[in-house]
Amino acid sequence: MAEKVRKRILISGRVQGVYFRDSLRTAAEEEGVSGWVRNLPDRRVEAVLEGETQAVSKVIEWSRRGPPSARVEKVEIIEEVHTGELKYFEIRYHY
Repeated sequence: MAEKVRKRILISGRVQGVYFRDSLRTAAEEEGVSGWVRNLPDRRVEAVLEGETQAVSKVIEWSRRGPPSARVEKVEIIEEVHTGELKYFEIRYHY
């Protein structure tokens, strides 16, 4: 059985208003990663990813590029304890 991880990522740059959240959800679902993504008031995007190490790494790598109209400047990664509480991937609209 593969190791499971949980990571919080904060993405900076031109990442709001460019379908970043929906595209990230698609990338996560394709890899079998659960969690959530939301816009922050400071114009960053925040996401929590839970899943197998390799799958989460692929989603993080995707987030370094984002969708075609995005311009990612920085991705911060915060290691967290895997809880298994997240069963699917959702877009959140509140912070």
